[in-house]
Amino acid sequence: MLKPLHDNVVLKKEKVEKKTASGIILTGDVKDQPSFASVIAVGEGAIVDGKLSPLSVKIGDKVVYKKYSTTEFKFEEEEYLIIAEKDILAILE
Repeated sequence: MLKPLHDNVVLKKEKVEKKTASGIILTGDVKDQPSFASVIAVGEGAIVDGKLSPLSVKIGDKVVYKKYSTTEFKFEEEEYLIIAEKDILAILE
C-alpha cells in the first residue's frame, strides 16, 4: 500500500450519486462534482518547532478538500489523490 511522507494524506474520491434522494436518475456528467474523499493513508506528521506534530485526520475519515490542491495518480488500477493536510478543509461526521 501507499505510505505518504510528512504531512501528506492519500485520499480516494467518493463516488457521486447519479440519483437524487427522490429517485430521479441524473444523466450525463455532473459538472461540479463535490470535493469529498475518504482518507486511505496518512503521513507521520509535520515538524513544528523541532517537534513532530501528528495529523488531525485518520484513516477512514470522510473529508472535504480544496479542489485544485491534489496530485492525482493511479496505483494498482485504483485512482487516488495525494494532498497536504493543510489543504483539507473539514472532516465529515
